[in-house]
Amino acid sequence: MSSSSLSCGRGGAALRSKRRQAPCVARLSSAPAPAHTVHRIRPNRAAALGGLGSRGATMAHARRSDVRAHAKYVFDPDNSSILVAGGGGVGIMVTRMLKDMGAWVWMLQRTDERRADIESMMAIVINGDARNEADVQRVFEEIDDLDAVVSTIGGPPADPSSDGMGNINLIEAAAKAGVKRFVLVTSIGTGDSKDAPPAQVYDVLKPVLLEKEKAEERLKQLSGDMEFVIIRPGGLKSEPKTGEGVLTQDVTVCGPIHREDVASLVCKCLFSAEAANQVYSAVDKVQTAAKDYETVDL
Repeated sequence: MSSSSLSCGRGGAALRSKRRQAPCVARLSSAPAPAHTVHRIRPNRAAALGGLGSRGATMAHARRSDVRAHAKYVFDPDNSSILVAGGGGVGIMVTRMLKDMGAWVWMLQRTDERRADIESMMAIVINGDARNEADVQRVFEEIDDLDAVVSTIGGPPADPSSDGMGNINLIEAAAKAGVKRFVLVTSIGTGDSKDAPPAQVYDVLKPVLLEKEKAEERLKQLSGDMEFVIIRPGGLKSEPKTGEGVLTQDVTVCGPIHREDVASLVCKCLFSAEAANQVYSAVDKVQTAAKDYETVDL
């Protein structure tokens, strides 16, 4: 399962997890979450035009999330228990980074195509299709003390069922299971960032974007039971990370970002108290400077 890339411009039984000797429980934070640190990016139209993704114009995110809440939980990466749903690309990179931080990581996979790679990271493969409610229920029953879920799943415009139905199944099951935080990776062009990408790009990707929007809205609806973070990357690029990936809540920004940089931002949001119940877009600040916009530090 892989997240569809927006550019602007063994189906057998799953592995049952072993209960850890010292299961991690997300710790309550008694202090209020500090305010975001904001930086302003100045225009550089030449850089923006030169940074378009290989699949066309890159996509951008929009205004600040309407949903605001104080963070309830502070996660410690070491020994936390996290389910990552997603095939290759960003999902694999997130898994590797989380393992390097000391987390227990399960990866939901439809097939065993990537089993060897995932297990080489000491992560656990659990088979299932997010679009199948029975599979999703089994997954959550077979993982003990799950702290968080990260979903990067998605599909092509011809079949966007993973973007909507798949993600919604995961979201509802996670909330029911008492998961504390859900990080959903969608795309710029979703929801209130609809007008950020060029019209022709939006039209091509519209089936996917509309399904992603359904998943975003369902996640927000369940924010009383489970914290959420929504990250909308711009046009995804496969080259090595630049280290210039940034988060913004400006819905008019348009630009590309490298997959590895998206993975780094996902991990940062996962463990940030300030990110609770926020919606961000993610772009490369060097390749995305067509306008004056603010970025957010967590």
